[in-house]
Amino acid sequence: MTTYFVAFWNLENLFAPEDFLERVPWLAEKVANDLNGWTPELFERKIEQLVRIIQQMNAGTGPDLLGVCEVENQYVLQTLAERLNTQLPGRHYEVVHADAERDQRGIDTAFLHDIHSFTANLDEFFSHWVMRRTGTRDISQCTFVTAAGNDLVVQANHWPSRSAPTGAGSQYSAGFRATAGETLSYWHERIREEKGAEVALLSMGDFNDDPFDLSLMVHAVALRELGDVERAQSAKLFNLSWSYLSQPAVDHQGNPRNIDGTLYFSGDGNVFDQILVSRGLLTGPNPLKVRPGSARIEAIADMVDHRVSLGPIRFGLPKGKAAENVNPDGFSDHFPVSVLLDEA
Repeated sequence: MTTYFVAFWNLENLFAPEDFLERVPWLAEKVANDLNGWTPELFERKIEQLVRIIQQMNAGTGPDLLGVCEVENQYVLQTLAERLNTQLPGRHYEVVHADAERDQRGIDTAFLHDIHSFTANLDEFFSHWVMRRTGTRDISQCTFVTAAGNDLVVQANHWPSRSAPTGAGSQYSAGFRATAGETLSYWHERIREEKGAEVALLSMGDFNDDPFDLSLMVHAVALRELGDVERAQSAKLFNLSWSYLSQPAVDHQGNPRNIDGTLYFSGDGNVFDQILVSRGLLTGPNPLKVRPGSARIEAIADMVDHRVSLGPIRFGLPKGKAAENVNPDGFSDHFPVSVLLDEA
């Protein structure tokens, strides 16, 4: 049996330095204030901090496949992959990425995969932009093939944010995420038509909604009950994130507490970073299967903030005032999430 460690991480505004010459003019103008003070030194520090966490995953061997979001371009991804290849000698990561040029901040979803574990079938890679009036977010999909020749269809999601006018609340933007959920569910149906009902599909990402929100449960048809998905004859997904809604941890004084979110706002946790899987990864003849109980929040001790809650220590962006808005000892405003897949 072969085991694969698959993870997802919102890298929080991984932009190239402010003077990056290949940045397209419209984006350079759009992010000029945010990146004012985003020096090559800060960019290098950000990469260093991300590598510090990623290399600790999977008992210090790093992930076999990592989905990411909030990355600007191929340059930042390649820089990250090269540093990981240096720090993890047994790994050789390559990048699968498409520029989401319609996103108003120029941030994308992408994959890093170890070529010893997975081969990317680039003929089955594409990215889709989920439109809204004030911006877009994207879903990228690629088929990865194991050494044994088994297909794993993987999606990296970054759904429209909850940003809204003052007082409007998350319902202001809920329709955009409902559209993303419908898109995901439609893709699931099409994948089943092309590859069969027992296809191994894993959809992960920052959904900007909790697992109990309608965008996941109704529109994406991502359910909590395992049996409902195992028995389903239609396109339904099992949402593994329900299992880590309250994950045991300890605080800085050694007291037992729970990690109850993948990101925190004003001390309250949300589980926006989730992993959804198709029936084929749960039951039936497909040789790839989710290991029961393995989905978890990668709340690696280095990045846990103990001051108010057990949330992640963010790195931030300068926004013209690097000294105030950047914490060089931070990482991201999201924890990574992970799951184990076993191949018979």
